Amino acid sequence: MEFLWDLFHKIYDVESLVRVGGLVGLTAIVFVETGLLIGFFLPGDSLLVTAGLFAARGDLEVVPMVVALSVAAIVGDTVGYNIGARAGPKLFTRPDSLLFNRKHLITTKEFYERHGPFTIVIARFIPILRTFAPVVAGIGAMEYRRFIVYNVAGGIGWVVTTVLGGYFLGQLVPNIHDHIHKVIAVVIILSLLPAIIKVAKEKLRRAD
Repeated sequence: MEFLWDLFHKIYDVESLVRVGGLVGLTAIVFVETGLLIGFFLPGDSLLVTAGLFAARGDLEVVPMVVALSVAAIVGDTVGYNIGARAGPKLFTRPDSLLFNRKHLITTKEFYERHGPFTIVIARFIPILRTFAPVVAGIGAMEYRRFIVYNVAGGIGWVVTTVLGGYFLGQLVPNIHDHIHKVIAVVIILSLLPAIIKVAKEKLRRAD
């Protein structure tokens, strides 16, 4: 348990991840979170906003970073789609493990059924869903040419809004780096808000 807590702390210390990992580390994390089922717990939104803040300070080049992370996000979703296409519906019967929970897959499937292919874009901005959405699209045999359009739009849109959001915040607010942990906390809360609202609605529905 102590090992897991230490691992969790290191993963969500996004300031250190950006400082130590640099562009290579950022690219790898974005790819894993969007392309591999084990990446659902990675801190995508807060990491990219923090990267933007570092770019505003001059520690990272913003244009190469946006390009590299956009490519990583697009390639990641493509890998996720192929995992779903190859594994098919049997993924829904895969036993739960430390790094896989069928509930996440089922929740994403329900979201996909409500919002259709545009889920590939929307899910980019929702933790956990962005990992499983391309997998569900692959399982559902979504036409690849259609998938790639949503994939590119969502990948670029997510990276540009989060990285440039952090970048312009760093440009506009003096000494924002002195309060970086508060910024990260706000980003995490905002990214988790859809899930919190969903849980609250379910509880209210059960109470009725």
